[in-house]
Amino acid sequence: MIDHKTLKVFLDEKHDQYNRPEFITDDPISVPHLFKQKEDIEIAGLLTATIAWGNRRSIINNAKALLRRTDFAPFDFVKNSSEADLEVFANFVHRTFNGSDCIYFWKALQNIYNNHGGLESVFHKGFEKELSIKSAISHFRNIFFSMAHPEHVRKHVADPEKNASAKRLNMFLRWMARGDDRSVDFGLWKKIPASALMCPLDVHTGNVGRKLGLLCRKANDWKSVEELTEGLRNFDPNDPVKYDFALFGLGIYEKF
Repeated sequence: MIDHKTLKVFLDEKHDQYNRPEFITDDPISVPHLFKQKEDIEIAGLLTATIAWGNRRSIINNAKALLRRTDFAPFDFVKNSSEADLEVFANFVHRTFNGSDCIYFWKALQNIYNNHGGLESVFHKGFEKELSIKSAISHFRNIFFSMAHPEHVRKHVADPEKNASAKRLNMFLRWMARGDDRSVDFGLWKKIPASALMCPLDVHTGNVGRKLGLLCRKANDWKSVEELTEGLRNFDPNDPVKYDFALFGLGIYEKF
């Protein structure tokens, strides 16, 4: 078993190695980095995170293809598109995320920006309920699915209340709410503190976390997210998810 001090030094070194601008190029976060306006970054970030499973090059290419249909102006599209305009997404496909899912996402985003103050406002209102990311995601889901929608689309917005790991939403929230001088994560949202964020958990971070003794549970579920993040808070209580860079890098690049 690695002692706490040695493990912290190791994780800090790996965080420093991977939390760099060079990391952006081959990562889905490169897509929202195409934009400068806050709302464009938010919308591009959520849509990219939503389809962020599978081959990373395919994720990036398909996220760009999706946004290309808005002429790379997603916020303008949300504010000004008509029902007919949404049909441009009818044939969009990324794995199981299909055209009807995509069209509903745009409708839900229109509702969020027109009636609920935007994505940051929705997530923050949910966060305030219990001062937790779990309550932030749950509130977002309630608003997101408050209109009539195809049942199929629900699988693309994870529910931590049902013990889902919500990897993609936690990744999106890391992008939005966490920031530092490296400028990989955006740090656009100031009302949700980095200390409250939860570590995105997938097969790579889970396997590395178990090998390092940070995670004992076998399932990659919300309880494991809590266990892993609590372990990371022992190394940096103010910014625990910075170690997502370390765990992900060790898993993807080093096959740790």
